[in-house]
Amino acid sequence: MTKTTGNHSRSTAHDDAVRNPSVLDNFRPLILDIAVPLGSYYVFKDAFGTSTFAALAWSSAVPALRTVWSLVKERRANSLAALILFVNVVSLLLSFVSGDPRLMLAKDSGVSSTVAIGILVSVFLGRPMMTAGLKPFMVKGDAAKEAAWERLASGAAAGSAVFRRKERLFSVVWGVALLAECVARVVGAYTVPVDTMVWLGTVFMVGALGAAFLVGGGLAAGPMEELVAAEAESETAGAGTEAETGTAGAGTVEAGTVVAARAATPGTAVTA
Repeated sequence: MTKTTGNHSRSTAHDDAVRNPSVLDNFRPLILDIAVPLGSYYVFKDAFGTSTFAALAWSSAVPALRTVWSLVKERRANSLAALILFVNVVSLLLSFVSGDPRLMLAKDSGVSSTVAIGILVSVFLGRPMMTAGLKPFMVKGDAAKEAAWERLASGAAAGSAVFRRKERLFSVVWGVALLAECVARVVGAYTVPVDTMVWLGTVFMVGALGAAFLVGGGLAAGPMEELVAAEAESETAGAGTEAETGTAGAGTVEAGTVVAARAATPGTAVTA
């Protein structure tokens, strides 16, 4: 009996964790698939003084392991980890390019184009890649919003069709913005003075990110957040209505029982 109770307690705790994910649970994919590889690259390169090639190679370890683990354990590819791994491989190959300063500037667009193409392909495959980065900011560890998100994403909610369209649109905006930044960087590398392009490339990147935030937020993220909030509120309201209906029904049954008991007792007046 004691053992069964212990197992039940552990099962209940696990179910509660699934239903009520913490903020850390929501951000874990971003931490493991993006923050750790990028952070480790700078640690190896700046703190340990390794070469760019070595830093890229070592920082690829986590996304490589995550990709293999997803393929073996979950029978599917971890899109974020696979993309970061692919970007690192492209960067490793481009690190061999040297000589012409304009070519060196143009090769920096290789990373942006790789990410952009990966994002756009993920939309085509029906698994928008930017969703993993958007979801934590939408649900913020709130269990009701988490459940609302899942219903909308699975097609079980009334607003699912609109939600899915906006989800795809958000990734498309980011993919197009990064692809445009790539094109602008390549054109600038061969038309703008080298000294100017050294700092202008950063301006292109910041401008592309800013445009993606503004356009993606206005066209997709904002409406998605409203849909999630509305779905969470409707579910809460529905649960409250069911609880009230259940209480009222219980009261009616209880009153009926009392009336029936009085009717069965001789000499007792029956009143509702």
